[in-house]
Amino acid sequence: MINHQLFHTLHQLSRHLTNKLNEALKPMGLYGSQWAVLFVLKRQGSLTQKELCEYLFVEAPPMTRTIQRLVKQGYVRQVPGHDKREKYIQLTDEALKEYPKWEKAVNTANEQLLTSLPKSSQEQLFLLQNNWLQQLLKGEIE
Repeated sequence: MINHQLFHTLHQLSRHLTNKLNEALKPMGLYGSQWAVLFVLKRQGSLTQKELCEYLFVEAPPMTRTIQRLVKQGYVRQVPGHDKREKYIQLTDEALKEYPKWEKAVNTANEQLLTSLPKSSQEQLFLLQNNWLQQLLKGEIE
């Protein structure tokens, strides 16, 4: 029974955190799914859609919609790769200009969400989550 409760609570927490992130980004015309793509591109540089999907654990159709919205907003561009079918996704100058504002909104929301969690608990939670994620990524957990 504890397994079901654990995963149910994780799912509820994830939804709640996603909603808070969306609320923080809404005044700037963004959603959390778009922020995830912008954040990864800022940190890692241009990536293919496939690489974005793999990194963010998102299937191709929703990623395509997210990228199309970001292109329409002028925040990313698609650049042809070596293969005609392959396109790299890059941040535009407009996105680079707006990025600090988005990041500040996200950081403020995150800080508010963590106010009731002591620093030591935050660090412990990060270590537990990161360890679990790394095991999943390495295929140590099926």
